[in-house]
Amino acid sequence: MSEGPATWNDALRIARLVAADPHGCGGVVVRAGAGPVRDRWLDVLRNNLSPGTPLRRMPAGIAEDRLVGGLDLAATLSAGRPVAQAGLLAEAHGGLLVAAMAERMGPGTAAHLAAALDSGRLRVERDGLAETRPARFGLILLDEGIGEDEAAPAALTDRLAFHLDLTTVPPSATRPVLPPPSDARSPESEGPSDGGARSGHDPVADLSEVAARLGIASLRAPLLALRVARLLARLDGRAGIAEADAREAARLVLGHRATRLPEREAPPEEDERDEERDEGAPDAPSPPERAESGADPEEGTASPPDDRIVEAARAAIPAGLLAMLLRDGPRLRMPKAGKAGAKAVSARSGRPMGARPGDPRRGRLDLIATLRAAAPWQGLRRGPEGGGTCLMIRPDDIRITRFRQRTETTTIFTVDASGSSALERLAEAKGAVELLLAEAYTRRDKVALVAFRGAGAELVLAPTRSLVRARRGLAALPGGGGTPLATGIDTAGEVALGVRRGGGTPVVVMLTDGRANVARSGIAGRERAGEDSLNAARLFREAAFRAILIDTAQRPQDSARRLAAAMGARYLPLPHADAGVMSAAIRSARE
Repeated sequence: MSEGPATWNDALRIARLVAADPHGCGGVVVRAGAGPVRDRWLDVLRNNLSPGTPLRRMPAGIAEDRLVGGLDLAATLSAGRPVAQAGLLAEAHGGLLVAAMAERMGPGTAAHLAAALDSGRLRVERDGLAETRPARFGLILLDEGIGEDEAAPAALTDRLAFHLDLTTVPPSATRPVLPPPSDARSPESEGPSDGGARSGHDPVADLSEVAARLGIASLRAPLLALRVARLLARLDGRAGIAEADAREAARLVLGHRATRLPEREAPPEEDERDEERDEGAPDAPSPPERAESGADPEEGTASPPDDRIVEAARAAIPAGLLAMLLRDGPRLRMPKAGKAGAKAVSARSGRPMGARPGDPRRGRLDLIATLRAAAPWQGLRRGPEGGGTCLMIRPDDIRITRFRQRTETTTIFTVDASGSSALERLAEAKGAVELLLAEAYTRRDKVALVAFRGAGAELVLAPTRSLVRARRGLAALPGGGGTPLATGIDTAGEVALGVRRGGGTPVVVMLTDGRANVARSGIAGRERAGEDSLNAARLFREAAFRAILIDTAQRPQDSARRLAAAMGARYLPLPHADAGVMSAAIRSARE
């Protein structure tokens, strides 16, 4: 069977399981773009739900009051007393909640969903209200991400039993929208209702062993697999879990979570027979003796149940994961637009981040939040007679909108251009600068270059995004002379301070071996130069700049490590790093 129809058969099976027990299964992560295949699967899911089971859709960017509930503003203003309204999570109690564009879900929304999935209840404490509502539901995350770095929140995917990738399923492979038959299992899974097909092993221990062999660290995975195995047995009319139930649960729940390939182990019975044969044990029964004792001659060669469950899960591991595990490691993430700078609070521009009490002359008035703050107190403010219908708003009710925006990041390369090895270090720095400049348009970054040698330091390249200017400045960068390390740190700090004053986020990347030999005064001498460099590093740390120190010596130096500690910088010993490795390390440390 080709990949498309096989995936669609699993999708039909998962739809039936989730519809039978939404909260027990947690839900499904559906990786697919908008199209007929995803719509067909959602129709199948809807047809499998019992009559009256709620199915709610959660739009992307939903407001918190609509998600968890709170004050019903219109009813409160009309009644003159606080009136609560249920949120979308409470409305989905007993059914399913479909979240669109899950790859763009914010951390706050994901936290509310995770808390409801864990407890099955929703605690609302806002707008002067305090109440608890039941919220036992299953979650369907529609993941429309294109790249590998676009995915649904990990805090939610860990709580959902199933993961469906419908991107490889063509529309022609989908079946008509009909409920799947009750006997959709393979013949080997059929057994008597009294559990005669059950494995001799404990399913809890088997599934836990399978999860460990697949490298799954989360304890939720085997628990979800056990719930699914029990659900499979119940749907097929069995009182206990059969081995086929455990195998299918491992394939559907554990396969896509694997982080390593399981090793194939030899059956322990064969190992024991080999040891007895080697030692020449006189009491080892021969094959005829085994047959006379009534034992099954094929029983010793059959693999144990946990190995068969592992093989079922192994077959469900995605091909992409197998390829990644066989390589040296996962690929580096590509930079995202607008994700480089630090978060900063803004008065009138950026992304809205709620409301706070304040003066509308110094910010934007949030009318809805202001009405919410004033509505619960109208009954008291109108007096016992209740006269008047006008809305009474006081200064402490006024709310203004809080905004947050990301600042622009400027990476300041500070290069030790002294000594005979300066040419190699400068070549590495030039390559790293050019690689980061190529990402500047996407990341909205700037790059600057400071070089120190001889008796001083100079700003070779002012903060810029221009690749032409950067290459011109890098090509003219000289090398040789002493190492005025303290002066280089001071100059990098001055440039970083200028970036900060301009509203940007500076990140200083220093390439040096940490062995200074020129003091701030320009006089040669290692002892005095070392003291000056540590003093400059301490002043740099007080300014709280983010910094990375790359040790460019042939071997990691204690002097560079002490200097990084004094600066409060991350220490990276990369003596033989090329431009690509250096750029990746800088990007990882910066993020």
